[in-house]
Amino acid sequence: MPFEELLDQAGGLGRFQIFQLVLFCITNLLTYPHIVLENFTAAIPDHRCWVQILDNDTISGNETRNLSQDALLRISIPLDSNLKPEKCHRFIHPQWQLLHMNETVTNTAEADTEPCVDGWVYDRSYFPSTIITEWDLVCESQSLKSVVQTLFMTGSLLGSLIYSLLSDRFGRKVVYLWCLLQLGIVDTAAAFAPTFLIYCILRFWAGLSVATIMINSFCLMSEWTTSQRKSVGIVLMMSSYNIGQMFLGGLAFAIGSWYTLHLAVSIPLLVLLYPSRKLVESFRWLIVRNQLEKGVKELRRVAHINGKKNTEETLTIEFVKSTIQKELDAVQVKPSIFQLFHAPKVIMRTCCLCFFRFSNAVSFYGLVLNLQHLGSNIFLFQVLFGAIMLTASFLSLWTLNYMGRRTNQILFSFLAGVSILVNTFLPQEMQTLRVSLATLGIGFVSAAMTGYVLHQIELLPTVFRSILMGIISGFHRIGAIVAPLLMTLLGYSLRLPWIIYGVITLLAGLVILPLPETRNQPLANTIQDVENNTKYSRNVKQEDTSTKVTQF
Repeated sequence: MPFEELLDQAGGLGRFQIFQLVLFCITNLLTYPHIVLENFTAAIPDHRCWVQILDNDTISGNETRNLSQDALLRISIPLDSNLKPEKCHRFIHPQWQLLHMNETVTNTAEADTEPCVDGWVYDRSYFPSTIITEWDLVCESQSLKSVVQTLFMTGSLLGSLIYSLLSDRFGRKVVYLWCLLQLGIVDTAAAFAPTFLIYCILRFWAGLSVATIMINSFCLMSEWTTSQRKSVGIVLMMSSYNIGQMFLGGLAFAIGSWYTLHLAVSIPLLVLLYPSRKLVESFRWLIVRNQLEKGVKELRRVAHINGKKNTEETLTIEFVKSTIQKELDAVQVKPSIFQLFHAPKVIMRTCCLCFFRFSNAVSFYGLVLNLQHLGSNIFLFQVLFGAIMLTASFLSLWTLNYMGRRTNQILFSFLAGVSILVNTFLPQEMQTLRVSLATLGIGFVSAAMTGYVLHQIELLPTVFRSILMGIISGFHRIGAIVAPLLMTLLGYSLRLPWIIYGVITLLAGLVILPLPETRNQPLANTIQDVENNTKYSRNVKQEDTSTKVTQF
């Protein structure tokens, strides 16, 4: 465990590691809301057609002067099957005869109607301003709402691939800082978008950087943290996402304007650039990229921050060389992406993780859509959803430390799949039980994801970790796009989408079975470490594996 020994020499868990963890948690807390921002900025309020005799204050004829708003609405807007005013049509001419008809009469098919050619009137009691009301994305244009989220997820997919490749080429820190700057500037600019097209372009551009900020923060944290304390760091960072969801729910409730909400979650990212400059490039990455002198310099810098003295004498290049000679021998040949084609274990692990990530995303977003259709207040739901995931993350922490990474993912994937399938066949009348099972399902999916994030970092070699995590993250984005598309199967069967969500979650747990357990084992730095995993693990088994969470 040569890198572990060097981390201990540099202070183990010191001021730098704590600073880094706190900074990443704050950054992720503000980054995650950008993914679900359209829950509020693109919320669709109740609406109806603009009608002259209702909405033009200058009209005050004798016919309408003594009529109530309800009466004017009745003669101007036809009713739908639920006896509510139509949202997308109005009568061409006022239907005065409806004032004298029975209230239950709804047959107005003979009256001519027309689309809302003069615009719409919106209920602004819950959402004073959204992009829906800004650009009238309702009725025939309602499908454009999904275009924004689809473009954002597509940008996230491409960004996770492009920037992850750049991270392995130029370093985690520089790409992380660039993406943080890009997200802050682009989503700030989106608040001032003059047209819907420009808004879509800016949201796509913002999506390019979100996944990389999360991926590189996990990489930097894990590569500067010893194996025994890594699980707690991962759980705390995952918990910051959940707190970010609760933060967004409260912030959206307090801020009614969509562009003000954009600014509230974007400008702080620019402020965080200043402390982020104090981050240190991963010395593991520097060494496996054959930059030994720079790696030793960064290691000394961290040791100095952690209060270690005389680091120039203790952490010499000769000492570091002797400690990690095996790794240095392995990286004498410059790493090439084509080496992956001759690494069957790396390919097998990546394929398994890709399927798990895809399946987890499908079930996660499927459950989110299901809970939203339950009719809960979306502000309260956002807070509740974050609280459930936060609880699940800390439950996952216990299983990660006492049961291992594989058991965590298999157990919670199984419980999530069973919850979804049982919920599928419950009658609609058992509403409380259905909501409870759906809520438990989200918690189990979140707990499995927490274990997965830690497991993938420990399974993949440092030299190609960013690009492989970028590819895997791409499958998560694909799953996020597929999940709502499965809802179109409701036209064939009301239960078919939910059966797919449940089955694919069970399969996600099974695909983890071929992967090795990595609890309390050092990170694999090269492809050779992964391919020779059997011998490598045998040496590790001699280490003390009794570390508990309290050691953090």
